Formats: sequence, structure tokens, C-alpha cells
Amino acid sequence: MARPPREWPTLDDIDLGIIRLLQENGRASNTEISRALSVSEATVRNRVARLLDNGVMTITAVPTPEAFGLNLATIIGLRVALDRLGDVTQALNREPETRFIVVSTGRYDLMTEAYFRDRDHLHDFLTERVGPLPGVHHVEASVILRTSKRSFLEV
Repeated sequence: MARPPREWPTLDDIDLGIIRLLQENGRASNTEISRALSVSEATVRNRVARLLDNGVMTITAVPTPEAFGLNLATIIGLRVALDRLGDVTQALNREPETRFIVVSTGRYDLMTEAYFRDRDHLHDFLTERVGPLPGVHHVEASVILRTSKRSFLEV
């Protein structure tokens, strides 16, 4: 059953300014933001709470994979039997190496960004944990050689 579309609150220049500043520095204080936007600290505090409560934004610590010895970044595309798509998605969600998983159209039914210690770790992941999943027909891994941009939605 399809979910009804979510109604999002209308965002004004203050909301967008708060989001931009927090994208630059997720640890910026309400006082710093209020100064930058020329509004009161109470306004910033209330707006941040509203943006968080409405699911418009989240503030999250994103670990750097290399700091944990995960030096091999990959994009993995999977072709999956459509009746097993949910099962395969759930299985990938349980894997600690995966950071981003999407159901997609086009060449692949599922795509994931995943991080590994080295080529052996990637090989074992593909051949022992992903490839054997029921419904997986094809797996293609592309090693990321260099990242030129890593950001979220720019507002």
C-alpha cells in the first residue's frame, strides 16, 4: 500500500540560513547562528527544534571511514529478483560495511556504498555474504579511486 505524500513545512530564509550554517558546522551554537543571521537566540533555538521535530533535517556525526581502517570505498550494484528485493535490502541493512542503500531503477535494482579494509575484505563480502543471498542474480562492485565531492543537499 502506497504511503500518502508527506506535507513538509514551508521554509523561509531564516530556516534555510540555519540549515546552511549547520551544514558548514554541525556544532555551531544557537548564539553563533543567531549572530550570523541577525535574529535572536530564542528564534534559532525554536527554529532548530521545529526543523528537527518535523524531520526537515537531522544533525548527525558521520565517522570518517579511513579513521577506522576502512580504506577501500565502493559502489555496489545488484540485480535482484523483485520478489526478494525486500529480503536482500534487509540483509544489506544488517551489514556493517554498508553506509547507503537505495532501491533504484535502471541497470541495478539495489545500489549500496560500502567500505572495506582491503581487497580481501571486499572479496569476502561479495562472495560469501552478498552473492549467496537468495534472489541476488548479479553483483558488480566499482572501487572509488578518488572522491571529488561529498556533501548533502545544498540549500
